[in-house]
Amino acid sequence: MNIVKAFLTVCIIGLVVITVLFIDFSYKTFSYRQNTLKADAIVVLTGGKGRVEEGIRLFREARAEYLFFVGVDPSVRKSDLYRPKLGDPSAENVTLEKSSRNTLENSIFGRDVIVRSGVHSVLLITSRYHLKRASILFRHSLPKDITIIPYPVDSVNLKESWWRHGGSFHLLFSEFYKYCMLRMFFLLAPEELRESVMPSVSGG
Repeated sequence: MNIVKAFLTVCIIGLVVITVLFIDFSYKTFSYRQNTLKADAIVVLTGGKGRVEEGIRLFREARAEYLFFVGVDPSVRKSDLYRPKLGDPSAENVTLEKSSRNTLENSIFGRDVIVRSGVHSVLLITSRYHLKRASILFRHSLPKDITIIPYPVDSVNLKESWWRHGGSFHLLFSEFYKYCMLRMFFLLAPEELRESVMPSVSGG
């Protein structure tokens, strides 16, 4: 009987801890703001609605010298994403990375683009729900002297009152689970991504 009570106590404590951590994760997810800071480069993780458009808007506003699209479909050309108008920054400073297919690969393949450009700060653009996981991956793959400025793009798939919407709750909890797995991994191997081999990228 004591074993059963101990097991139930452990389960309840575990559930409380997970609940607190999840609420904290959700709060921090919605605390990100579209800041007005400038950086050396804008890094857009493609694949979510509104990310590319926001990156181009900021680039045209001269918020950064370089614009990097990470995770682009191999069939997409640079001119499909960015066509400079009169007074716009040159397309020569726009780079497409076409090899990565998930967030982990985004951070590793994207690192090559960022490091080769010699920049010291990046605006990391992705969907709000995805930003904490993307940030921790890029933080552990990029050199420590490169500043990462998270920049969220809001999505209709995520409601701020997430506890009232099943889809939003599922999306947030899925990201929370993946984020926790990454935190555990980096506790055991904090330098793992920095040690991996840098792949090649495409400019167009």
